[in-house]
Amino acid sequence: MQNHTLKNQSAPPEAEMPEPKKLILQISKVQIPMRIDRYLTQQVENATRNKVQEAVEDGRVLVNGKPVKSNYRIKSCDSIQITFLRPPAPELAPEDIAINIVYEDDDLMVINKAPGMVVHPAFGNWTGTLANAILHHIGKEAGALDPSELRPGIVHRLDKDTSGLIIVAKNPTALHRLARQFAQRQVEKIYKAIAWGVPDPGTGTIRTNIGRSKKNRKVMANFPFEGAEGKHAVTDYAVEENLHWFSVVSLTLHTGRTHQIRAHMQYIGNPILGDETYGGAMPRTLSFSKSEQFVKNLLDMMPRQALHAETLSFHQPSTREKLTFTAPLPDDMQQALDKIRQQLKASQT
Repeated sequence: MQNHTLKNQSAPPEAEMPEPKKLILQISKVQIPMRIDRYLTQQVENATRNKVQEAVEDGRVLVNGKPVKSNYRIKSCDSIQITFLRPPAPELAPEDIAINIVYEDDDLMVINKAPGMVVHPAFGNWTGTLANAILHHIGKEAGALDPSELRPGIVHRLDKDTSGLIIVAKNPTALHRLARQFAQRQVEKIYKAIAWGVPDPGTGTIRTNIGRSKKNRKVMANFPFEGAEGKHAVTDYAVEENLHWFSVVSLTLHTGRTHQIRAHMQYIGNPILGDETYGGAMPRTLSFSKSEQFVKNLLDMMPRQALHAETLSFHQPSTREKLTFTAPLPDDMQQALDKIRQQLKASQT
């Protein structure tokens, strides 16, 4: 087993601004204390930490009618008013969208999210999200969740094109207790990926800091571990199947940074198959005839990152019973693996 640790090493005319809009957020009675800039970044769609901090500095964020600083820690029953320079997102509405519910009780649901489904409304995806489907499924109980938060009951998230298991709380108390488990790293999350190449050694731990790329804010970059830039990120990996040109890799998260697995796999030189953002969708020539066409067909078959949230283990928020769930690989990943295995077998004969 080996550690992979990254160590230290004239403006255009302004368009006409839309009329400012105000949004009021009422904090629940069981809200975990956190910095207001972090909370608003999580709750206000299309907001970045910098934009929220600018709003605070401009006096456009009020708590209980008074301006605050970015390091103010929100408390239960606080009323937050934020003034947007752009119109806020449309109000979240229930939608009759099919979802695969693996488990459900009075406190929570565990859902096997299909690839391509957006978890919560965002710019360009205001409808058709898992959040819309959750409100519809809960129905009359939806009053326990707050649609104004845009992420009702959603404790953690998966990227649009990542499939697999996600936990959804059905009431504020469950949300609070599950969020605390995530914050204290008591939730085990294991992912399965199809990677380019075979990581060497076959097991290891990847440690870097992860933060926004200086070149493209939509992309995450690796920085020296525990350095000044980014936040520390730790991922364990283990090769489960050596497929010569590819591998099936199991990945366990110890932190939950945006795009953590995708950025870490790129960092060790084994990007995830189909991951256009992190180098996994580049045409390649392999060590057999007509490999270019094989790779093209494979990328057509797998037009997303081949990453699946396979296993979740946590404690039921009311009973404290340990619950563990596993979701099989989705069809597209399984079909891609079958094609790779067939090609490997043919090349060895």
